[in-house]
Amino acid sequence: QVQLVESGGGLVQAGESLKLSCAASGIIVSAKRMGWYRQAPGKERELVAYIFSSGTTTYADSAKGRFTISRDNAKSTLYLQMNSLKPEDTAVYYCSVSGIYWGQGTQVTVSS
Repeated sequence: QVQLVESGGGLVQAGESLKLSCAASGIIVSAKRMGWYRQAPGKERELVAYIFSSGTTTYADSAKGRFTISRDNAKSTLYLQMNSLKPEDTAVYYCSVSGIYWGQGTQVTVSS
């Protein structure tokens, strides 16, 4: 009964920011490896950011310095703060648990 629901996507101009949220149920986020992935039109799904149960994080090169993954254990929510957005960030963003469970995704569109 694990459920993941992403929100926070939208249409923004290049250089602006968005914060994505992933509300989780059926899991304890602090005890799981969770991540954000994205899939652009015509491309494979790729890892954007990952957080381990220890709190250690890792990022795709394209996201380093601009994106920050975090979690709020009390709220059972995973976040992705995205700053200085670029048109190439345009994609559907997905929340995952260990690459096994997935949300429905939230669309992020960045115009130039």
